[in-house]
Amino acid sequence: MTQIIDRLDEVSDQYDAMFVDLWGCVHDGVRALPDAVSALQAYRSRGGKVVLVTNSPRPRAGVTRQLGHFGVPEDAWDSIATSGDSARSAMFQGAVGKKVWYIGDGRDDRFFQPLEILENPVEVERVPLDEAEGIVCTGPADPKADPSVMRPEFLLAKQRGLKLLCANPDIVVDRGEEREWCAGALAALYTEMGGESLYFGKPHPPIYDLARRRLAALGVDIPDSRILAVGDGILTDVAGAAGEDIDSLFISGGLAAAETKTRGTPDPAALRAYLEEHQAAPTYTIGHLR
Repeated sequence: MTQIIDRLDEVSDQYDAMFVDLWGCVHDGVRALPDAVSALQAYRSRGGKVVLVTNSPRPRAGVTRQLGHFGVPEDAWDSIATSGDSARSAMFQGAVGKKVWYIGDGRDDRFFQPLEILENPVEVERVPLDEAEGIVCTGPADPKADPSVMRPEFLLAKQRGLKLLCANPDIVVDRGEEREWCAGALAALYTEMGGESLYFGKPHPPIYDLARRRLAALGVDIPDSRILAVGDGILTDVAGAAGEDIDSLFISGGLAAAETKTRGTPDPAALRAYLEEHQAAPTYTIGHLR
């Protein structure tokens, strides 16, 4: 059974680095969460390294700007690994072809800016579905619309054998008080319909490989046994950490606040039922990062 804790510093001295989720942990999609920021600042002041590991489809520079807009100070983190950067690398290596049909809300155009770190990248062109060799999805065009609205287009894409590159495996996020669908919901629908979806964010290995490279670039050599993964996604953050054999801290007051009856701290019985339902075993659980 997971160990319920009240504060990060109860266990943080056991770890030299943390892979920390953003949405629902450090900010709520509108503003920074002050207690979480303070906890990360305190951890870093004691020498700990913080790599923000996010399923955002944006490049690292875009997430940095977004954090500033939300009021997350730069002294709360050391580096950033995004699902977007991992997926962009695959796209520019031709994972879904040169001509792609793009699904997104229009705010992620930077996703298609070339990656300078790649030699001889594929020249990717956005085209209509009937001309596409593959699909690139950074999120729904309308994040409040049910993913099922995509069934007609997905049926055609599946019949043509197109692969879907998913830049954000999250199913939903909470923007303030409103829940929105993410690219992962569309990828799940496409897979359910018989299509093939390629994932590059949590809980899949590519983003953890990127996070380790970001950590190494800080000039430190930290084994997985000294890394703690922190997040509110039981199917992304916790499952991903388990797959990488990394300890995890589950934030029960995020996406699962209602199911775990978290009011400051989770209700132990509700938490146990939730974890059993998802066959998950985070090392620790905390109501909110603080």
